[in-house]
Amino acid sequence: MGTEARTAQVNEVIRRLDAHYVFPDVAAKLAEVLRRRLDEGAYADLDDVEFATVVTVDLQSVNGDKHVRLRHHVDPVPDAEGDGEAFDMEAYRLEAQLSGYGLAAARRLAGNVGYLDTTMFYPAEIVRDAVAGAMTLLSGTDALLLDVRRNRGGDPRTVAMLISYLVDEPTHYLSIYEREGSKTSEMWTWPYVPGTLFGAGKPVWVLTGPDTFSGGEDVSFSLQRLGRAKTVGTATRGGAHPRNQFKVDTHLDVTVSIARGFHPVTGDNWEGTGVRPDIPVDADEAFDTAYALALKHVLDLGDTGPRRAVAEEARAALDRM
Repeated sequence: MGTEARTAQVNEVIRRLDAHYVFPDVAAKLAEVLRRRLDEGAYADLDDVEFATVVTVDLQSVNGDKHVRLRHHVDPVPDAEGDGEAFDMEAYRLEAQLSGYGLAAARRLAGNVGYLDTTMFYPAEIVRDAVAGAMTLLSGTDALLLDVRRNRGGDPRTVAMLISYLVDEPTHYLSIYEREGSKTSEMWTWPYVPGTLFGAGKPVWVLTGPDTFSGGEDVSFSLQRLGRAKTVGTATRGGAHPRNQFKVDTHLDVTVSIARGFHPVTGDNWEGTGVRPDIPVDADEAFDTAYALALKHVLDLGDTGPRRAVAEEARAALDRM
């Protein structure tokens, strides 16, 4: 890649940061870093994949924002309308479908414990029916394990939808400041969700790990702060800034943090620090730890009548652990 082309790509990244990054002062510092590195020849002898990797390190060197990345794609990056976000909704819809709509598993475990394993929060308009089906399936269980250890993020509206199944009334759980228009939006649970509620009266444990990111952290942080769930595992990755993606060149795009999420009362978030677990254990041990707690809760509910078979299941499951 010639010097002129690389210079044009770096300048396009800088332009996007200047126009959209949630913190304008940080955007200015990032521009200084990229121009200096360009002048030093740091990007001169790299192919596109290496270039994206090195620039990403430079982009995260000022404030550690893991949402800011230069990415290389095998397929061409779609063009955007005007100067907007480069995004192919139909391709994203197919990706969601092929990955089970971001729901790797939804099942009743022995002892009537629900388990929901999520990998991505795709837009609510895409996954609404799938989430409703999963939560309806789990609605009759006595406790829920919500696994976000592999969840890399997604749409805040889908987080709102999921939390809505776990509360009994509309709840303001997060706020989001957006640079564009300098506005703050309140994130509330939905007044209505399809399917059947799990409800607010049964315990929830959220399984977390070092790969839990962005939207996965949102649901962990929000349920923890609401006192609705206990987090089990290790600290999460630490990304609280919603982002958009913008085309840089044929096979390159840059993701830019356009907003920041924060708690509506305390004003803090999980950026840089991650969500700290209520019950710290290795991520690989989070499931067994939470499942054992859930089974003990089930046994506390009694063992007479229809609960006899459930209690027997719970005891047997505990014995096998």
